[in-house]
Parts: sequence; structure tokens; C-alpha cells
Amino acid sequence: MVRPRLLRWFIFVIVSIPIGLISAFAYCFISEELCAYNNVLKAAEQGDANAQFNLGMMYYDGEGGTFGLFRKQDYSQALNWYRKAAEHGHASAQRELGLMYYFGEGVAQDYNEAVKWYKKAADQGDADAQFDLGWMYYFGESVAQDYNEAAKWFKKAADQGDADAQFNFGMMYYDGEGVAQDYNKAVKWYKKAAEQGDADAQFNLGMMYYFGKGVAQDYNEAVKWYKKAAEQGDADAQFNLGMMYYIGKGVAQDYNEAAKWYKKAAEQGNSDAQFRLDRLHRDEGSVLLPQLLINPALVSHQEKTNCVYNYIIAILHN
Repeated sequence: MVRPRLLRWFIFVIVSIPIGLISAFAYCFISEELCAYNNVLKAAEQGDANAQFNLGMMYYDGEGGTFGLFRKQDYSQALNWYRKAAEHGHASAQRELGLMYYFGEGVAQDYNEAVKWYKKAADQGDADAQFDLGWMYYFGESVAQDYNEAAKWFKKAADQGDADAQFNFGMMYYDGEGVAQDYNKAVKWYKKAAEQGDADAQFNLGMMYYFGKGVAQDYNEAVKWYKKAAEQGDADAQFNLGMMYYIGKGVAQDYNEAAKWYKKAAEQGNSDAQFRLDRLHRDEGSVLLPQLLINPALVSHQEKTNCVYNYIIAILHN
């Protein structure tokens, strides 16, 4: 009877060691996070603006530590702490407070209050707030629509490297809104945003190269920027890239690649792409049948069947 008891004791020890270690580590993590939270709370209650802002973020995001034990998402508390930090002149808190008023989170939606707090943050150089303020002036939300003011704030944010602002500022130069129309400057700002990965800017830059607006016409560059935007899922860029492959501009003509990009755009609801894809399938027979007649060995059995079928369909539709 001794050996089974020893065995049970040995198993108990082996199992208990990792459980004990896990419990110890969990206790350390919980204690550390609780201590960190209490330190932030204490500093916030003593009037530290950075701590108030950080506490606001914790409540806004519902950060509860690794084990989610401390806080649930609470917009009212987030608003409370953002406001305290904002009233101490904390620019990021002012912008976040503006966003909460804009979206009506934890407070009644109020565009006037949103503009008020955006402006305070923007005046301190907060690029996100400058963009937001430009947006409000561009669309006339709670302020009189003013393209000049919109351009002013978009430029301030754009100069700080904000890709959305760079794209919007480029659009204003393209359309001549709030600034004199200037395709060269539109290209400049589109390119800055495009190089940061902005898909809309990449698409627009591709269009500028395709039509030669503000730059020398360059189909290779057009394809390059269409492809970057298309790979990010931009349906218009996918359609245009398909067209480039279909007509062979900036790339070798390739109907398979054309069909591939048309299909991607069509799956996102682009009706032009769906039309082109249908037309490409109908025309497939017209393209392959001469190849079949000249050298049947070059065409697989399935391709023979498909091209004859599609050729008949093409004739019926023409």
C-alpha cells in the first residue's frame, strides 16, 4: 500500500507545482495592473492632466487589464475624465472630447461642442483635430460651409504628415475649392498621401498619370498606383487595373489578369466591372477560335470546348 500512496503524493506534487506557479504569476500580474490603475487614478484625482487623459482612454476602451477585472467600458466616465484633462489644456483630451460630442457617446450629440473642442486642440497643433475641424468647415457641420477655412486646417494637418488631410487637400487643389485649381499641387499632395498607403490617394494619383494631369502622361505609373490601391480592395482601382490589362496600356495585354481584376471589382458591386467581365467571357471565343483553327495542338480539350461555346454565344449577342 506504500507505493500507491507515494505515487499519488508524487503526482499531486507534480501537478501542484505548475498550478502554484501559474497562480503566483497571475497574482503578480493582477497586483501590478491594479497598482498601475490605482496610481493613474490617484494622479488623476490630484489634477494631473496626463493621468486624467489616460484614465479617460481606459474607460473609453474598456481596458480592464490582462484579466479584464477592473473596468468595463463606460463612456460617461470617459467623458468625465477627458473633460477634466481638456479643461487643463490637454490637446489630445480636447480632441477626444470633441469626438464624443460629434458621435454622441456618453453625451447628447452636439456638433457645436465638437467644433469648440476641436478648435482648442487644433490651435495647439493637434493634427487629428486640425483634420476634424477642416472636415466640419468643408461640409458645413454646425459652422457655415467655408472652403477657405477647410483648406487652411487641412493644410495644417497635411504639413504634419496626416495622410487623410493630404488627400483632402489634394482634392481641393484638383477641384479648386478654397484654393486656386492646380493639378501640379494636387499631384504633390496625392503622392504624399499615396506613399503613406492611402488607397484613395493611390487611385487618384493613378488617374492623374493616366490622363497626364499635373504630370507627364505615364501609363506605367498609372498601373503602379492603380495596383497599389487595387490590392487594398479599392473597387474603382481594381476595375481600372482590369482595363489596363485588357487594352494593354502600361502592361502587356493579358485577358486573364483583366478578368481577375474585373471579378474583384464586380464582387464589390462595381456594375461596370460586371459588364466588362460578362463581355470578356463572351469575347473569349472570338479570341481563342482563330488560335484553335490555326494550331489545334496548342489548345487543350477543355479550351476547345469553351472557346467554341463562347464563340457561339458571342455571335448570338452581336
